[in-house]
Amino acid sequence: MADETSLTRAAPAAPPGPPAALTAAPGYQVRRLYQAYLAVWIRAVDPTLTGPQFAVLTAVGASPGHDQRSMASAVALDTSTMADVARRLENRGLILRRTAADDGRRKLLYLTEEGERTLRDSNRRARELDNRLLEPFEGERREEVMHLLTSLAEHWEGLTEDS
Repeated sequence: MADETSLTRAAPAAPPGPPAALTAAPGYQVRRLYQAYLAVWIRAVDPTLTGPQFAVLTAVGASPGHDQRSMASAVALDTSTMADVARRLENRGLILRRTAADDGRRKLLYLTEEGERTLRDSNRRARELDNRLLEPFEGERREEVMHLLTSLAEHWEGLTEDS
């Protein structure tokens, strides 16, 4: 039997890899993808503009004057997260939130000039990142991967409604 001294002096073993039970779990792989995506987003697109903020800017740019609740739905955010994101974007001078004339509870969203500039610049870098992320796939295969990701997202969102 080895004594304590020989155990502490032994060369360190290689760190363990993830157990097969994890690597076979889709949620584990999605988490890995998302962590890597966030790390690359910060370096390649914008270190201060988050993915949800970018999504809101994109939606507001495409449909200015729509209310916060419908924009939340359009970008798959819950209403409390959307309120926080919109407040942060407003504080940064990227969007304007205007109270709807017919309903004081509804906030209508518009891009500011700075918001338009930020969206234009970050959108270009985000599209470049998209190409880098899907680089291993060409043409139809790339479309197939996007179709699979979209189908999976829709299915998983449906599971949250069934619960």
